[in-house]
Amino acid sequence: MQITFLGIGLMGEPMVRRLLNAGYAVTVWNRTASKAEPLAEFGAMPVADLGDAVSSADIVISMLEAGPVVGMVIDAALPSLRNNALWIDMSSTRQSEAQAFSRSLTAAGCRFIDAPVSGGVGGAQAGTLAIMAGGSEADYVQAQPVFAAMGRATRVGPAGAGQVSKLCNQLIVGGTINIVAEALLLAQAAGADPAAVRDAIRGGFAESRVLEVHGLRMLERNFMPGGQVKTQLKDQHNILAAAADAGVELPVTDLVTQRYESIEKVFPHADHSAALLALEQLNTGHRVGNGVDQLP
Repeated sequence: MQITFLGIGLMGEPMVRRLLNAGYAVTVWNRTASKAEPLAEFGAMPVADLGDAVSSADIVISMLEAGPVVGMVIDAALPSLRNNALWIDMSSTRQSEAQAFSRSLTAAGCRFIDAPVSGGVGGAQAGTLAIMAGGSEADYVQAQPVFAAMGRATRVGPAGAGQVSKLCNQLIVGGTINIVAEALLLAQAAGADPAAVRDAIRGGFAESRVLEVHGLRMLERNFMPGGQVKTQLKDQHNILAAAADAGVELPVTDLVTQRYESIEKVFPHADHSAALLALEQLNTGHRVGNGVDQLP
């Protein structure tokens, strides 16, 4: 099986390496071609021209910045795709965009799965990503061994459903990060040791992966990027768009979005745990810990 992977960024690079480690032949392409070239050392085949990159692929995987970019790349690649090729978009886009990609590819004699991921760079490196797939059962069965090289996949419905699942994931992540920041700031301001408070509540109902990972990041003031503020904010806007399409109000998510908007211009590339910095801007004179901020 020939795989072409489009988009060699923070996530794409370790995902390609997991595919190579699983024994797949992988052609790699990036809009800035030089970013794909280092993967040749691990057995990938960098190709600078998009048409050449996808022309022999049984499966094309895209991991790109946002829906509009995915759309442009699909449109540019369509004339070169093999009949019945399976395009798996692992980017985070809007549900409506994923559904449009599916229609476009189907009309051209190809197939489509939207399969966004959660787990960040660490999950990509370890091959433990949570993969939320939307597409037909038959296409999912074909893709499942490929997904297994990168993490744990679940089919959640037809095309577009993967993006809904990812937005639900990001809704919970974004909200929980902000709540953990509030808890640690309150602990510090009220005279408790925030690190000890975090230890004390772990194992109870407040335990979460966010408290474990991002709570520690906040205590260490380590805002070097895993998931970035700009990416989380893109997801927040997509969540609200999906909510509007579905006819529901999400008041807490609206507030979380405002918090990320408040630091978008200052800390766009910081880890999304930088929600703590947005909270501290609201609370002049209060800060978690005494460490120096680690920022990109």
